[in-house]
Amino acid sequence: MNSEAPEKITRLSALRRALEQGTMRHGPRMINSLHPAEIASLLESLPPAKREIVWEFVDPELEGDVLVELNEEVRAGLISGMDAEELIAATEGMEVDDLADLIGDLPETLNERVLRSMDAQDRERLSAVLAFEEDSAGGLMNLDAVTVRPDVTVEVVLRYLRMRGELPDRTDRLFVVNRHDKYLGAIDITTLLTEDADATVGEAMDSTAEAIDPETPAREVAKLFADHDLVSAAVVDKDGRLLGSITIDDVVDVIREEAEHSVLSLAGLDEDDDMFASVRTSARRRIVWLGANLATAGLAANVVGLFEATIEKMVALAVLMPIVASMGGIAGSQTFVLIIRGLAVGHIEQANAKWLLAREMAVGLLNGLVVASLVGIAAGLWFRDWTLGLVIFAALMINLLAAAVAGVAVPLILKRIGIDPAIAGSVVLTTVTDVVGFASLLGLGTLFLT
Repeated sequence: MNSEAPEKITRLSALRRALEQGTMRHGPRMINSLHPAEIASLLESLPPAKREIVWEFVDPELEGDVLVELNEEVRAGLISGMDAEELIAATEGMEVDDLADLIGDLPETLNERVLRSMDAQDRERLSAVLAFEEDSAGGLMNLDAVTVRPDVTVEVVLRYLRMRGELPDRTDRLFVVNRHDKYLGAIDITTLLTEDADATVGEAMDSTAEAIDPETPAREVAKLFADHDLVSAAVVDKDGRLLGSITIDDVVDVIREEAEHSVLSLAGLDEDDDMFASVRTSARRRIVWLGANLATAGLAANVVGLFEATIEKMVALAVLMPIVASMGGIAGSQTFVLIIRGLAVGHIEQANAKWLLAREMAVGLLNGLVVASLVGIAAGLWFRDWTLGLVIFAALMINLLAAAVAGVAVPLILKRIGIDPAIAGSVVLTTVTDVVGFASLLGLGTLFLT
């Protein structure tokens, strides 16, 4: 078991306690002993006032690395409180791919000064990364990939590596290119260490090593790394030229962000929101989705209003209405989350969508028979009216089948029209199950009970 993880958690907890108690005598030393990502986590877990205290303790040499690790809103808040010279100093010495993530959040007036402070080669490298979308392979790539030619021997490569003295972090392979920088394959460091010294790189390399187009979405890059257990992969343009490489640390960030997005979007929230934002800011964000839900709830209320006379005659229907709506909502949510996950990992396409719909309808039918039978019998015994029991049975069956259809169809339709189903889908699904549930129960009640 790794003993470092509990130790880091203990240190973060100790820092939070010290902040609460106002005993930060050893604060600077404790904070700067943490990894930049840990400092970022600490900052994100603090209210704004305490966050500013901790930020003052952060070593200026670490500020740039910490800013890159923060979510966008917290980062923007800290940047707004920094002066120009401090910001420029924070960007010095940063990796080009990290600087590309940060530069978009800097004030416009500072961007030009930051670019002027860089040498011509780094400016060109930064422009190459900024040419691609942030959430694409080109936006993720590092430009410091180590390359070798296919006609040199393993011995020559090892000698070159010893002379070089230092390799980029997480280098597990070297990329093989010809004299025109055309990508040919890759050779693992382990292969170089175990291969015959007189063998050429071309003989020892893996010509099938994965190459990623720079326009590939970050989500697909993460899936490729997961499927092939990659530590690094080449980024190659449409002409076959090597542009750079992507390493596992960048992919882990993508996976974490996707997971946070999937969870928070279901509630209409954003993973880049500051958890400790002001009451007014948080309320303003959430009111949008509360308003949307209010509108859909109004639609369901209108459906109920159409059957007002029926409810007055059969109070039992009003008692049973929440059961029908909630069972449909739960069943629909189960299917909905399953489909959202399938879309996220690339398992669902048009070719298998019909099969999934049929499968979910069959599951809904089977579960419906069990649940609706239990509720129908209970309602018949409770109200001593077996016609009422049959009505609630039928309404539940209809709503559970509708929930299965909506759970599959809603995310697929939203995705097709370009709307994130994780954000908007739950509101639409709730509307469908409420409206169908109320309409089926009250409609059948009107037909058979009045």
